[in-house]
Amino acid sequence: MDFERPLPREVKVIDSASLFRLEERAGDLGLSQRLDPTWVRANVAPGGTHYLWPALWRTLSHRPDVSDHVRWELLITLRTGDRVVSWLDVIPDDFGPLPTMTSREEGMQVRQLLDQAPSVREWLLREGERSGRL
Repeated sequence: MDFERPLPREVKVIDSASLFRLEERAGDLGLSQRLDPTWVRANVAPGGTHYLWPALWRTLSHRPDVSDHVRWELLITLRTGDRVVSWLDVIPDDFGPLPTMTSREEGMQVRQLLDQAPSVREWLLREGERSGRL
């Protein structure tokens, strides 16, 4: 982790197709923070809006083939209308071109949602309890 390197000072707004692409790319690169693509495709709202909030820089000194990248907090909109939080590692070449949220008010709303939404794991446990699968 690189605590001295400044994080991007932006919140990224992505559609579901971009989320699928970023999750697959993280998997292809073997980055540690990503979700199972099958779960993502089954649960993410196809027309949903999702948000990336920068958390920290990651450097994989044992993997010089992988560039430094940012670990983002990810707010996902699900098919059910619920929102859940996860993490996603994204390399700069992939996050640079993504649309940036320009309104400070919207950014603060996203931060509030990130702080209140359950993690994917918490949501799965809650859904399992509701369906009696646990």
